[in-house]
Amino acid sequence: MNNSNVSKWSLSSRIFHWISALLLLVTWIMMLLYENLDGSLYIGLHKSFGISLLFWMIARVINRLFVKAPPSVPMPKWQSLASKFSHFALYAILIAMPLAGLLMSLYGGRPVDIFGLFQIPVFVTPDRSLARFYNDIHTEIIWPMIIGFTALHIGAALYHQFIKKDNLIARMK
Repeated sequence: MNNSNVSKWSLSSRIFHWISALLLLVTWIMMLLYENLDGSLYIGLHKSFGISLLFWMIARVINRLFVKAPPSVPMPKWQSLASKFSHFALYAILIAMPLAGLLMSLYGGRPVDIFGLFQIPVFVTPDRSLARFYNDIHTEIIWPMIIGFTALHIGAALYHQFIKKDNLIARMK
């Protein structure tokens, strides 16, 4: 299959896809910088980019509801089902992760500053046990899921590109 025969995702879907990936990467880098350089600037940026990812993913879901997917690339039924499940899981965890982080901060009694432009105020009664609960969800459950499903997503794309040679990646270029 060559590029001229590939049914691409819509431009809006491609933009949502790549900016989601970029926001996730930048959010992760800010956490690494915070952990290794111990600067409060980086945790603030981590939170700002994380909330940006949350709102971006909500807009992405809305886009997905209105923009039709291109026809599927031929593949076995089990692969098609696995693809649908893994994409749904990625959407869900990319919404759940920043939501859990937000709740962790708010229940910890800390407002979340968004790039110095505005703050999400503490609108819940601070509760340290709930803050720890959301911290555990954020770091111990959802983070490994993001790593796993992202690796699966990238691995499947590379499998299609280099082993099946069906040019699947061209759909998202």
